[in-house]
Amino acid sequence: MTVLARPFLLMSVAFSASLFADTKPTSAEALSFNKDIRPILSDKCFHCHGPDATDIKGKLQLHTFEKATSERTYERRGKTRTLEPAIIPGDAENSIVWERIITDDEDDIMPPLKSHKHLSDDEKQLIKRWIEEGAVYDTHWSFKELSSPKVPKANTSWSDQTIDRYILDQLSTKNLTPSAQADKRTLIRRVSFDLTGLPPSTQEIKDFINDKSEKAYEKLVDKLLAKPQYGEHMTKYWLDLVRFADSNGMHKDFFRNVSAYRDWVIRAFNDNLGYDDFVKYQLAGDLYPNATNDQLTASAFNRLHLIIDKGTALPEECFSKNVIDRVTAVSTAFMGLTIQCARCHDHKFDPITQKDFYAMAAFFNNIDAQPETISGRGPVNGLQEPYILLTSDEQQAKLDDLNKDYNKNKQSLNKLKKELKKAKTPEEKKTLQTQINPLNKAIKTRDNFFKSLPATMVMKERSEMRPSHILERGEYDAPGDVVARNTPEFLLKIKDKENKTRMDLAEWFVDAKNPLTSRVAVNRFWQQFFGTGLSKTSEDFGSQGEPPSHPDLLDHLSHSFIESNWNIKKLVKEIVLSKAYQQDSKTKPAQFKQDPENRLIARGSRFRMDSEMIRDQVLASSGLLVNKMGGRSVKPPQ
Repeated sequence: MTVLARPFLLMSVAFSASLFADTKPTSAEALSFNKDIRPILSDKCFHCHGPDATDIKGKLQLHTFEKATSERTYERRGKTRTLEPAIIPGDAENSIVWERIITDDEDDIMPPLKSHKHLSDDEKQLIKRWIEEGAVYDTHWSFKELSSPKVPKANTSWSDQTIDRYILDQLSTKNLTPSAQADKRTLIRRVSFDLTGLPPSTQEIKDFINDKSEKAYEKLVDKLLAKPQYGEHMTKYWLDLVRFADSNGMHKDFFRNVSAYRDWVIRAFNDNLGYDDFVKYQLAGDLYPNATNDQLTASAFNRLHLIIDKGTALPEECFSKNVIDRVTAVSTAFMGLTIQCARCHDHKFDPITQKDFYAMAAFFNNIDAQPETISGRGPVNGLQEPYILLTSDEQQAKLDDLNKDYNKNKQSLNKLKKELKKAKTPEEKKTLQTQINPLNKAIKTRDNFFKSLPATMVMKERSEMRPSHILERGEYDAPGDVVARNTPEFLLKIKDKENKTRMDLAEWFVDAKNPLTSRVAVNRFWQQFFGTGLSKTSEDFGSQGEPPSHPDLLDHLSHSFIESNWNIKKLVKEIVLSKAYQQDSKTKPAQFKQDPENRLIARGSRFRMDSEMIRDQVLASSGLLVNKMGGRSVKPPQ
């Protein structure tokens, strides 16, 4: 059976959010702008009345209190005209927004009928109540500075573990109680799959069942965390996120030599490299003084984009696309934001301007390389400049000797080839070819040895900084204003210096005051073990994303993650040792109906194995699994 004791159901954000946040709060409950109002405005209004200042309908923006409650002025036929505020705090009946929501006039109703974004009766009443209570706005939950929320005083007869107290506090508000602990056979199967991607052996099952000590489960977790397969399994999720591939994509799909990057990620997880260094090495490993091979290898993160073949697109277009891809990957992996939506215009839903996008892009457009187009049979050994060789001393000595011969042979070969083209008689041609053949063989010997060497593509800065421009409509051939390197202006300010580097950007990401990096990482780790993150939309922490089901728990874990020096294994161990994680996955129909996605975590989560785990379980169970790790990927027959 290939189910990890868990079905994963896909549902709309609006429906799943209602599981943990009442769609219509009672009159006794205070409205929450982030929980009750922002999702409505973002989904139904911000496309036309949001942060994008270049495309505002009716001169009205609703994403801030000041914009929504101020008079609007505009020029028409040489005269300045003034419009009254769209929202009058405390007075819904006289607010234009409310009038347009409830009107029967099909030409005036908002949202427009053609948008198919009509408001439900409950949503209308929430908007009305919000206006009457003062139209209070609030900073988006993911942009607030991290704090350490007070741990709830929950009933500790179930568990005194911090995670469990947050879970139990939420359950009590819904009149739910946690499920019993799963039996030991289920538990070892679950945690073995979650930490290593592999089933437990028969002996491991027997040992765990027969261990009657209080620390039996904790000892099992420690053993699994110490296995090399732990890093291999964790790496799988990271590589999917950062679009790792062993080939370039597009037509010819040439081999791409970045296997060393994958091996480094595995080592990083197994060695428990701090997440702060994990981030910094990937963003700016090449900028460390006397950078180590590991730091340089990690910078291959910046080279994982699709590479277009020569002749497919102009080099300038190819270069622009690569830069944009790097920014998109960084914003997705480390910020959980859809910054790429601001490539052509200001973001429709989040406070990210087009200038913000290209200011971020400026950090990634200075690679010391030609636009990465390729031709012929592809790059030698899958390497395109810049790259490094990861040779042993012995390998390097042999390569040096072969290179000396290679250079001599290459010169001789070029000379003989020219003589072969002037050659007049068959005898002369035959004689010259008999000198040429050994030279070709010697050159081929060097090339074959070079292809066998471990190596990887890396990032490298140009000595002279390339200017960066806002691209009009996002077109590579329409440069606009020059922009300096910077981070989005609405977030934590980056170090103030004239020439900012990717290292400065990396330091900004792991600054304890950055509201996003830790939240995004913790949410993804939670998702690995429960099937869904505390915020379901792990790729979008912006206005269009889902608020977390347990916001205080997310903030607590994110804050403590930083306090632990970004200790990944400590965080993972805390999650899997929680009673919430260890619950039985069985449930009663009434409970399942109330919370089908298990967002309240009143039972063990159920979700399907992914394809790699299904394959590895079959191989492990049949005794055919090869445990070797490292080196180039295996390419099975297709």
